[in-house]
Amino acid sequence: MSTPGTYTNPVLDADWSDPDVVRVGDDFYLTASSFGRVPGLPLLHSRDLVHWTLVGHALARLEPEEEFAAPRHDRGVWAPSLRHHDDRFWIFWGDPDQGIFQVNAPDIRGPWTRPHLVKAGQGLIDPCPLWDEETGGAYLVHAWARSRSGVKNRLTGHRMHPDGTSLLDAGEVIVDGDRIPGWFTLEGPKLYRHDGWFWILAPAGGVATGWQGAFRSRGFFGPYEERIVLEQGDTGVNGPHQGGWVRTAAGEDWFLHFQQRGAYGRVVHLQPMRWSEAESGGGGWPVLGDEGVPVAVHRRPALPPQPPAAPATDDDFPGGRYGRQWQWTANPGDGWAIRHSGDGLRLTCLRSADAGDPRRLPNILTQRLPGPPGTVEVELRLDGTEPGARAGLAVLGDAYAWIGLERGADGTVRLVHRFAEAVAGAAPAPATGPWGGERDAGASCPAPGGRVRLRIEVGAGARCRFGYDLGDGPRPSGPVFAATPWRWVGALLGLFATAPRGPGPAGTATFTRFRFTPR
Repeated sequence: MSTPGTYTNPVLDADWSDPDVVRVGDDFYLTASSFGRVPGLPLLHSRDLVHWTLVGHALARLEPEEEFAAPRHDRGVWAPSLRHHDDRFWIFWGDPDQGIFQVNAPDIRGPWTRPHLVKAGQGLIDPCPLWDEETGGAYLVHAWARSRSGVKNRLTGHRMHPDGTSLLDAGEVIVDGDRIPGWFTLEGPKLYRHDGWFWILAPAGGVATGWQGAFRSRGFFGPYEERIVLEQGDTGVNGPHQGGWVRTAAGEDWFLHFQQRGAYGRVVHLQPMRWSEAESGGGGWPVLGDEGVPVAVHRRPALPPQPPAAPATDDDFPGGRYGRQWQWTANPGDGWAIRHSGDGLRLTCLRSADAGDPRRLPNILTQRLPGPPGTVEVELRLDGTEPGARAGLAVLGDAYAWIGLERGADGTVRLVHRFAEAVAGAAPAPATGPWGGERDAGASCPAPGGRVRLRIEVGAGARCRFGYDLGDGPRPSGPVFAATPWRWVGALLGLFATAPRGPGPAGTATFTRFRFTPR
């Protein structure tokens, strides 16, 4: 529990995976992995490094368009790096199936350029640029994904064209983790210049159990010496690593990194950072947290106090528009969300052969599962007229569950609650029936007027229970279940409307007053 003048970790208690941070003037900005969700590359803002708000996204759509017309939950945007250079913001990221991309903009809110491919190739991930003010040179370092390239545990360095559009050499391995005893899965490098050294802050050891390393060299291409600068120790913070270093205008150093927390994804911690006394043969090394282990509560950065703030969750959907916190599970199509004059999200009951498996649907509007225990509520009206038209509130992951409304063959609308277990492999198994093998999780009953208020009680350990109110008071539905993550992504809350394949329109569904109330 924090007291006045302190903060409590995590400072971002939801899935803001692989964070990187930069300061411009008195403002701090953070971006994170967005994988296959659209829009991508979230942009967060803070004045005190503790309270953050979501101010936009840098990537409107994933490319190539046709590749991301269907959900690609573990592909797309991996581990971006955010920098400010030449009066522009720059974000570099790796798409493990295509290569290294960058976008840039004069302002954090845009307009951002379209993605530019800096280096093509499979398995190229976690790129980070450096424009070196001391020498005038520009460099880039990246890691490797063995699943695509057969290579891992090494960092490759390049000279980069100063305009950030291309690399000037074939690259060479500058840190080989296989040559460092006990190191494995070296990845996520962030490149800096400090005190006459090139510094690479990079994690190793895997997301659940790993550590944060620091590497330094007088020359960019090495040789580098290394140290572990943050590890779990006797704390409950498993795998504390992969993030970015930022210095305040007053000269304080801080490090933001993630912790893998199962269905909650990768939550973000803030660690104090200092430099050790100079040693023989060189300067000091970064010291993170409390002498190399994570802090739970700590003195706040010496920055002007800010009012409490966090990325938004609630939404009234004014005019049919949805807030920045929502992302589709693929590139959206025209007419998925319909603008109108009142409040409420009006979704088209999109016809699909995959209507029976929400994991396969591109037209699910999602947001992150909040870390604190609390209650999620939303009101739903189903205007879909086609037999089989359905809409609901889902908890999505390798396994999923949803509760909502479905129109039957006799024209009546019923409340339904269904679920499916995780499937082997990286993608859901083919559907075995009209609804993909779903099972009922609660009692089905008529929904007068096609309306219902839906509810999820989210407890510790991402244990959830659905409920509903048809106008005669709240009732629970089905057993308690544990939300499950995707391969690299935390569980998602989703709103959807769909219908079986067939001719003609299938109607709409309207969601109003989405709320998350922490306990």
